[in-house]
Amino acid sequence: MSETKSKQTLLSDHLTDEYKRQRALFSAQPAIIQRFLEAQGKQIAEAIVDGDSQIRFSLPDRIVCTLENVEQPALVTIPQNQRAYSAGSFMNRLHKMELYKQLRHLLAELEQTPDRAVSVAASLLRHAAVVHMVYNMLPAGRTVTYKIEDEEETIPSIPDNALEPESAITAGTDAIAEDGKKEEGRGELLVPFVPYARKFFLPQWVAFNENGDLLAKSVEEAEAHIKSMQRFMEALFLAVALAPYISADDEYAKKRYGMLGQLVNQARALAIYQTKEIIAHIKERAASGNLNRGLSLSLPFFDDQELRVDITKFEVIPAGRIMFVPAFVVRAVRQEEMKVSQDTRLNPSTRKHLLHLLEFFEKAFETA
Repeated sequence: MSETKSKQTLLSDHLTDEYKRQRALFSAQPAIIQRFLEAQGKQIAEAIVDGDSQIRFSLPDRIVCTLENVEQPALVTIPQNQRAYSAGSFMNRLHKMELYKQLRHLLAELEQTPDRAVSVAASLLRHAAVVHMVYNMLPAGRTVTYKIEDEEETIPSIPDNALEPESAITAGTDAIAEDGKKEEGRGELLVPFVPYARKFFLPQWVAFNENGDLLAKSVEEAEAHIKSMQRFMEALFLAVALAPYISADDEYAKKRYGMLGQLVNQARALAIYQTKEIIAHIKERAASGNLNRGLSLSLPFFDDQELRVDITKFEVIPAGRIMFVPAFVVRAVRQEEMKVSQDTRLNPSTRKHLLHLLEFFEKAFETA
């Protein structure tokens, strides 16, 4: 255990050192070169996050770097024929090849070239791209603290922070500007988020309260919030995939921690809400006699290892003229619970979440 911890510490120290080195190298560049790298980095970052099939970019015409047998950094010119590059192709979509992998490979080749100026420029371009992803492409959020529910949980997702005292002036992170026609001479109408939502990193994407009640206008809007949070996490994943050392950045750590806990919390709440809706729908159809020809269930749950909504399917009553009996649901659910409890593809916290959803069915039809 201590050996594993030691390796993790060494890796963390290595990433921190590399991050500081790249940041210092970027700061050593003249302002005009920094702006050029930022513009090219923005172009690269947006192409990767948007899922483009191809990207063209350029290295700056000169770069500050150290040369062999020279102590002081010097401003070195990059030849014209070594500045323009492209990664990916329009065939990428057909072959399901991800642009970031090809770009990562190309940048690695450039960083390993004997030409010191090209090597440094490529590494700084990589740095500018991931910094843009983390700092500019993702909204800033609140400082939050989450706690875990029990020892099976690996991702803290229960809000644990006390709310600040109410202010006479509503901050941008406390409210959302309401759509509609503005009155002349007045600013935007700010509608405060409910207290529970303000305990999360981005309150505008909180769709359920602590009791599982819907705060969004519809289930469709709640699903859209979940997708927004998944895209947020995907952008952070892409940043680390392109430059692992960005994980040592404080802003990256804050955004990952804040959004990961919120996504797990809200995605599970959505799954519970949808499960209750399915139960109500089954009872409604059973009461009207529309379930006497078979019943199969597709139950949504959130896989917190893959960070995606998944579906578990199982048969309750085989197709045919069989009268619906609530006990059939209980029996099928118990069989599914046994399968889930032995499913090694699920991590412990996801397994517990799915068993919790199945328990709703069991209790709902045990007394029916």
